[in-house]
Amino acid sequence: MLDLWHEFLRLFTELDVALGEIIAKHGAWTYAILFAIVFAETGLVITPFLPGDSLLFAAGALSAQGGLDIPLMMVILFTAAVLGDALNYHIGKAIGPPAFSGKFKLLKKSHLEKTQAFFDKHGGKAIIYARFVPIIRTFAPFVAGVGTMSYPRFLSYNIIGALLWIVGFVGAGALFGNIPLIKDNFSKVILVIIFVSVLPIAFEWYKVWRAGRNTQQNRVSK
Repeated sequence: MLDLWHEFLRLFTELDVALGEIIAKHGAWTYAILFAIVFAETGLVITPFLPGDSLLFAAGALSAQGGLDIPLMMVILFTAAVLGDALNYHIGKAIGPPAFSGKFKLLKKSHLEKTQAFFDKHGGKAIIYARFVPIIRTFAPFVAGVGTMSYPRFLSYNIIGALLWIVGFVGAGALFGNIPLIKDNFSKVILVIIFVSVLPIAFEWYKVWRAGRNTQQNRVSK
């Protein structure tokens, strides 16, 4: 159990090394492992912490070195992403509006509210945009299920978003991941990807914090 936990943690601290060892050790089973991670990150609203963008980039880079077939991986991970969002949507539909009441302790109400604000701003296209925003990516299909979006409409956005996300990051990893400068600084590149990915969330949180602060100051001044 401790060994499994250690290997899991390395997906965050030494992603390229850990993934390379998984490929070397498990071979074709790596497809199933990657499928499970992507499916869980997109399909289970309680696992938004799993690696997403960085995992896809690393998988593409390591696949370009041989060992895994890039087109096959894209198909498998695309399937995982679509099925994950579909499951998340139906979970949201089953739970319904009470999800926002704070009744479910595993669901962070603040994350749900921020995702709802994301929907209010971008409409149905939020499903596509959310693919590229950690945390929001996990909560967006859930909120869509809780709301009034029909499943056929959601599915179309789901497929488009998954296609762009998987092909974009896996393809970028395959094209650029083995450039000497990037390969020699892979861990730093992964950190940059994570940092850039969370910038939209940080910006939205800052705007909410600033709006709240301005409201509080206006009340004090009155």
